[in-house]
Amino acid sequence: MNRRRRIYEGNAKILYEGPEPGTLIQHFKDDASGENKRRNEVVDGKGVLNNRISEYIFNNLNAMGIPTHFIRTLNMREQLIREVEIIPLEVVVRNVAAGSLAKRLGIEEGTPLPRSIIEFYYKNNELGDPMVSEEHVTAFGWASPQEIDDIMSLAIRVNDFLSGLFLGVGIRLIDFRLECGRLYENEMMRIIIADEISPDSCRLWDLTSSEKFSKDASRENGRVLAGYQEVARRLGILNTNERIVSSGPTLVQ
Repeated sequence: MNRRRRIYEGNAKILYEGPEPGTLIQHFKDDASGENKRRNEVVDGKGVLNNRISEYIFNNLNAMGIPTHFIRTLNMREQLIREVEIIPLEVVVRNVAAGSLAKRLGIEEGTPLPRSIIEFYYKNNELGDPMVSEEHVTAFGWASPQEIDDIMSLAIRVNDFLSGLFLGVGIRLIDFRLECGRLYENEMMRIIIADEISPDSCRLWDLTSSEKFSKDASRENGRVLAGYQEVARRLGILNTNERIVSSGPTLVQ
């Protein structure tokens, strides 16, 4: 049987042509990247966990009426998604000072912010995804003022949901990253959530001990997979004794 046509490959995922017009297959890889987003290690089973966690979150968002590109899971590593025109922005929602924000402003990590802050970063690996303002976004035509309003509205709604979801299982949502896309349906266009929401795109700390469960933990102690597994267990999507092992790439033919 013929393999599906590869559309795009990034640091953590591959997109393949979908079985129907307007769809894609999103494949989760085990590659883990550092702060400069260059591939630096393979964490066996990470893609399986990200697939399951993202599926769980996107199903909940869809049920709440928050539009996403997610349609359904196909297998351990792949999802069927709607094809969208990706807006070249990373939307970062911050609730607690950490990472680059703490460094830029000299704020101690773990300090709660006066309110949630939304930042925009231009998606360009060669430039290191620089932070940009709304003025940059509109001046260079990456998104219109109305689209910025729609993106920020979606980001706030997702933040409210995720904060409550993780708080309920003893996890503090420090910050997270979103990507959005334009979904064209007949003559209509709307902004929806795309990409993934997983420990790869969230900064998650234990509510009591501040142990790190997300990708930044790997920069300190190499326990990235254990952290991802703990998040999945607390969300109830991974049994206590279940082991995640890689079965290699699985493509839908």
